[in-house]
Order: sequence, then structure tokens, then C-alpha cells
Amino acid sequence: MATIPLTKRGAELLKSELQRLKSVERHAVIQAIAEARAQGDLSENAEYEAAKDKQGFIEGRIKELESKLAGAQVIDPAALDGGGKVVFGSTVELEDDASGARVTYQIVGDDEADLKLGLISISSPIARALIGKEAGDVAEVQAPGGLRHWEIVAVRYI
Repeated sequence: MATIPLTKRGAELLKSELQRLKSVERHAVIQAIAEARAQGDLSENAEYEAAKDKQGFIEGRIKELESKLAGAQVIDPAALDGGGKVVFGSTVELEDDASGARVTYQIVGDDEADLKLGLISISSPIARALIGKEAGDVAEVQAPGGLRHWEIVAVRYI
């Protein structure tokens, strides 16, 4: 089993979702199945089928989360000493060479990525282009709109 890199915050979010699924969602769907069964004929009972489908989804998600957490390598970005280089968990401030626009991204695991929050996946093209570089370096990123050049303004471990 391959290790899955997660930030400390990302691991806590997955643990929280797992806890919610096990303690709240699982019990709610069991109750819904019991109520649908009480209605009688199960062969034409849409509520029963929907509840069983939801139960299958919840149980599958629980197994997926348990597997990811079991194989997780939790990294605390604040405890990193990357020597000024861009590494997993680091926060990188970039400047687009063409437009001068500045953006800040944190490089996180695939399950944590959310571009709206400035969290990019370690497997994304921009993160792969940034890894190993340091402030002052320029990263070339093949984007859907063409080749882009990003200058690394700052690297922080927060």
C-alpha cells in the first residue's frame, strides 16, 4: 500500500468526516431502512431502495477513509524545515511573469485540494513544477491556456 501524504489539517478533516459518518450518518440510514421496512412490501418501496443505496455509499466512504488514514503520512507544515525549497505542505507565493498577478498556494494532498481556498494538490501540474524550487526561481507550467511562467516570490512553512 502506497503512503498518502496529508497535512495535519487534512488528516483532521478526514478523521472528522469518518467520525460523522460512523456516529451520525450510519445510524440515520439504519433508522431510514427500518422505517421503510415497516411500510410493508419491499419490492416496490422506493424509500427502502434509496436508503439501501445511501447505506452502500456511506459504508464505501467509511472504508475509503479508513484505508486513506491507515496509509497516511501526516506532515505538519509548521514543523518542516525545507531549507527554503518548495516541498509538500509549504505555502508558496507566486507572481505570473506575464500579468504580474500574485497568488498564494499551499501544496497539499489530493483529498485536501481546494483551489478556492488556495490549496493545490501535490499531483497538480503547478505543484509538480514548483517542488524543489526556491524563492527567486521561475517555474514553467503547462496550463490549458498554454505555457505559463511563475516566479516564486516566497516559500513559507506554516
